[in-house]
Amino acid sequence: MIDGIGRNITYLRISVTDRCNLRCAYCMPKNGICAFPHSEILSFEEIERLVRIMSGAGIKKVRLTGGEPLVRKDVAKLVKMISGIPGIDSLNITTNGILLPEYAHELKQAGLFGVNISLDTLNPAHFERISGGGNLADVLHGIDAGIAEGFKIKLNAVPVKGYNDDDIVSLCSFASEKNIDIRIIELMPIGEAVNYRGITSEKLISRLSEKFGEPEPLGREDSPAMYYQFPALKNRVGFIQPLSNCFCAECNRIRLTADGFLKLCLHHKKGIDVKSHLRSGKNDEEINKIITDAILEKPVSHNFTGQGVIVDSENRTMAQIGG
Repeated sequence: MIDGIGRNITYLRISVTDRCNLRCAYCMPKNGICAFPHSEILSFEEIERLVRIMSGAGIKKVRLTGGEPLVRKDVAKLVKMISGIPGIDSLNITTNGILLPEYAHELKQAGLFGVNISLDTLNPAHFERISGGGNLADVLHGIDAGIAEGFKIKLNAVPVKGYNDDDIVSLCSFASEKNIDIRIIELMPIGEAVNYRGITSEKLISRLSEKFGEPEPLGREDSPAMYYQFPALKNRVGFIQPLSNCFCAECNRIRLTADGFLKLCLHHKKGIDVKSHLRSGKNDEEINKIITDAILEKPVSHNFTGQGVIVDSENRTMAQIGG
C-alpha cells in the first residue's frame, strides 16, 4: 500500500486489548480507563480477515500489542491464525513479560517469531513506582522464559525524569549479559505522558559513552531505532527518537485499535472505523478499497514538538490506542 507521499506501508500493529495488568505512570491513568465493552472488541476471526485483506495489499509485518496482549484469552490461537496467512513474513508481540513464563512455549508453537519486552528499570522500588505496583521479578522471569524458547528478544525502555534517570546504564549492562538488544525510546507527549518529562537521547548516549566507550553508529536497519555498538557491550543499543530525530519520512506503519479503528498515525485521530465495515456485510474487495483509499490520507508527520497546529491530535491513552 502506498500513501499520499509515496511511503510504502508494510507494517501493521494490532492492539488485541485495551486492558493491562500494570498501571505504568506514563501510560495508564491512576484510576485506569473506561475499557471497551467486549462486544466492541474485534474477534480473532475479524482480525484474521483484516490481516488477510491487508496482506494482499502489501502488509508483511505484524506486531500484536495491548494494553497487555497476553491478558487476552487464547491469544496464541490468534498468533497461529495470523502466522498461517501468506505474505506475513514477521509476526511479533510487545508485552510487559509478566505472563510470558505461562505462555511462551504455546506462543512459540503457534508461530510467534519475536518478543519485545518493556522494562524501564532494574531497581525493584523504581519498577514498583513506575508500574503502579508491579513486581520486577515477574518481568525478569518472563525475559528468561522468552530466551529459553528461542525467541528473538528486544528490551524497550522509556527514560522518564524523576523515575528512572540513572537506570539506563544498568539496563544496558543487563541486556549485554543476556546478549539481547535494547531500544531506548524517547517519551512521546501523548495521553498520560504529557504529564511527564523524558530524558534526551543525547544525554543518555553521553552517559553510556562514559561507562562503555565511544559507540559506533550502525544505522537503522529497517527500523525506527538508530543502533549503536558500544565497545564494552555485547549487544546493540538502539535509540528511537520521534522528537529529536523524527523518522516520519520513512514511516511504514499503521495501527489497528482493539475496537477496530485503523489509525494512520499515532499522533493523529485521523483514520477509519473498519469494524463497522466488517460488520455491515461488505466483502473483502470493498474493505480493501476502503483501507487503501484511507492510506492515501496518512498524515505527513506527527507534531510532538508542538510546531504549528494540529486540530485532530490524539488525546487517548496509549493503552486505548495500542502500544
